[in-house]
Amino acid sequence: MTVTEPAAGEPALITVQPATTAVVHGTVSADELRDFFDQSFQVLGEVLTNQQISITGAAFSRYTGQFEEEPIDLEVGFTTDRPIAADGSAEAGELPGGRVARLVHSGSFDALGESWQRLADWIGAADLAPGDDRWEVYLTEPSPEMDPSLLRTELNWMIR
Repeated sequence: MTVTEPAAGEPALITVQPATTAVVHGTVSADELRDFFDQSFQVLGEVLTNQQISITGAAFSRYTGQFEEEPIDLEVGFTTDRPIAADGSAEAGELPGGRVARLVHSGSFDALGESWQRLADWIGAADLAPGDDRWEVYLTEPSPEMDPSLLRTELNWMIR
């Protein structure tokens, strides 16, 4: 199979390699997500600095189970050059390798649900079997003063 990166806004089937990660796991309500992300990235920044481990990719969140239902079970983190030693809530992890349906969402996080549904519809139309692993990679770092239309989020859904 030839692997090509998807055009912006278009779903594609690609193959990814497993990636070492540093993560914080949590089970939170939708209202707690922002605080969970902020606290987790602060903890991870301190642990990675203290252990002299390099971040090799953008921040991500990986969902286990159904993220349409609460509470939401997830882990947030970064890909790293090597595993971390567990420290408080920070632990080593891994993003899986294999076939992934991918879509790059442009715009506000408020519309992510629509893009996930679009990816689900594409997977079904392509007669593919979706797996349980789904994750978002935050290609642009959000900030309070930025225009939300400038956000880019990569949606990844493992295929069985």
